[in-house]
Order: sequence, then C-alpha cells, then structure tokens
Amino acid sequence: MSKLSLSIAMSLDGYVAGPDQSDENPLGIGGMNLHEWFFPLKAFREMHGEDGGEVNASSAVVEERWANIGATIMGRNMFGPVRGPWPDESWRGWWGEDPPYHHPVFVLTHHAREPLEMQGGTTFHFVSDGIESALAQAKDAARGLDVSLAGGASVVNQYLAARLVDEIDVSIVPLILGAGARLFRGLDRGTLKLKQVRVVDAPGVTHIKYEVS
Repeated sequence: MSKLSLSIAMSLDGYVAGPDQSDENPLGIGGMNLHEWFFPLKAFREMHGEDGGEVNASSAVVEERWANIGATIMGRNMFGPVRGPWPDESWRGWWGEDPPYHHPVFVLTHHAREPLEMQGGTTFHFVSDGIESALAQAKDAARGLDVSLAGGASVVNQYLAARLVDEIDVSIVPLILGAGARLFRGLDRGTLKLKQVRVVDAPGVTHIKYEVS
C-alpha cells in the first residue's frame, strides 16, 4: 500500500528554513546550511547528473528515501517565488530544465495552471483543490509506489495536522537558526503518535525515522 513519507532537514531548534526567505535566498537566512551534509554526497551529485562525491553514513539514508518513490507533493513556495495568480508560465521551478525528481510532482496552489512537462520524466501538476486531492492524485500517479512529501513547512504541517503522513524521516542538523519556518508548528499535543524505527549518526547530521500511527 502506498505511503506518504516526509523526509526533511531541520535545525536543532526546529526550523526547516531560516527567516527572510526571498528570491535570492529561497531557504532564508542560514537555511542553506541545513543541507551542507547533503551537497557533497555522491547521491546528490548523481541526482544532478554529476560525477564524484562522497559516500558516508548519510548515503544509504538518501538512497533509502528515494528507493520506492513514485510521486512528490510540495507547496507553491517550494516550487517558486511567484505569488498570486500566475502572470504567465515563464517560472519553471528552481531546478532548471531537468529537475531531480524524474516522476510526477504535485504542487499545491490556490491558482490553477496547466501541467508543466520537463526533461527527465518530471511533470509538475498544479493542484488547487486541497491537500487531500493532491494526495489522491499523487498516489494514483505513483502506481503503487510511495509518495514523498517534500515541503515547505506550511504544507508539511497541514498534512501532519490532518494525520495523512505515514512516516517521518527528519535529518537534524546541529545548527540554531532562531527563527524561520518551524516544523510541527500548530500541532496539538497527541496529534501524532510516533514509533522510532531508525537512527543514523552521520557527519554533520543525525537521521531519525519514525512510523506515524
């Protein structure tokens, strides 16, 4: 049965992006540092068609996260900085013409837009009728594989509050951001019942995986 799986990097004080996000600084002040453990990896470089890179304890975690994924869900802020009705279709995402997903991606938005087909098998579908609809469409597109919940924090927290997430794999970075977009914001006590299933200590990060019930 297809699962909705959240994989996300978080600061020690609970933020998944820093303050003052902008076109020039999409992850906010200090937010890019949440992924410094990821960028040198061979797995990261392969996603972007590059050679070389490191192999360490994080490598198996990254490979596991991508192994059974058939579709991705993300918020509009993660897709790009454009706000309000789409003025045109010139914005095509942060990732260039060959995004690293290589499967259908469902972007939550209040403003409809035609699907955007990219190179390498990635097609962005824009969903304007809610998180449940996006999940249903993603599971259908995944054809029995799992669905990745990519971010940002607002969309992730909506899915968590609705109890639609099946597993959480959080990469905790020894970094204090002090402000920004906080994971688990607005969740009531008892909303999530978590069972820890895996911990991996790696250079610059600790990966903890939970089953959600």
